[in-house]
Amino acid sequence: MSEAKDLWSILFVTGYNDPRFFASRRMTTAMESSDRSPRINHVSWGRLEVEGEAEPYKDAKLFPGGSRQWNWRETGTSHRPGIQIADVQELLDHGAKAVVLSRGMAECLHVPRETLDFLTERQIDVHVLPTKEAVALYNKLAETEAVGGLLHTTC
Repeated sequence: MSEAKDLWSILFVTGYNDPRFFASRRMTTAMESSDRSPRINHVSWGRLEVEGEAEPYKDAKLFPGGSRQWNWRETGTSHRPGIQIADVQELLDHGAKAVVLSRGMAECLHVPRETLDFLTERQIDVHVLPTKEAVALYNKLAETEAVGGLLHTTC
């Protein structure tokens, strides 16, 4: 118990009392425990349930060893021009050798040519699909290879 109290004191004093730190620590812990890509248990409009996560995501980044909320504001992603290179780079940084990109349930999210070229230049297999098909393919690939995914669960 004193170790936990000491850890909390260190985190509070050093400014790591931001909830985002704890979310990233949860992700790091998950990554340390396995290099396998997490399975998607359920997808519906606005909801993605991922293996090992207590709460569902709206949009998610999945990669070997973990997952996290996909916050479009971090990289300037929007429906147009679409998925940014920085979004897929994070998947590669976590060891993804194949990438599944979902365009949303109604395929409103675009994928710029630059993003696709970035992946193919690095010899990464890339698949661009509507969300439900993307989830099915992602789960199939996750059984045998290091796959990353960007999943958008609304439009």
